[in-house]
Amino acid sequence: MFPDIPVDNVRYDLLRTGSVEQTSNKILERGFLDADQPPPAYYTLFPHDATGTPTGRRPGSNAAGRGNGTEKKKPAESLIERYKLQERLASAEPVPEEQIGGKAVWEDSAEKREASLRERKAQMILAARQSVSSITNIAHASVLMFIP
Repeated sequence: MFPDIPVDNVRYDLLRTGSVEQTSNKILERGFLDADQPPPAYYTLFPHDATGTPTGRRPGSNAAGRGNGTEKKKPAESLIERYKLQERLASAEPVPEEQIGGKAVWEDSAEKREASLRERKAQMILAARQSVSSITNIAHASVLMFIP
């Protein structure tokens, strides 16, 4: 935003003031920030690499840094794939809302409880898919009504 102000100076002033508004007002009013360079202690939190660019972690960034671009990102797995519900999706019958998720019954063994939970999850995923599908169909139908 301010190409003539070094990023480190802006970041340091933001750390000091805690206010984007104050920092940007200083730059707009004065044309510079108070400190020419942050103190050496600042660089312990935000170290620089050999090229002089900051290497500190940023929120939302990968801790290992960016890849070299050759890595292929694996597509996100859908819930249908994760819970292996493809067959049930093809033969899915409409499920009444009362039955979605079902009422939990305390089973005798841990295996039965786990199977019951897995089945309720599957029912909820399929019901959500059915709901989204019906909403999409309604939206398509309403759009088609207005096309001359």
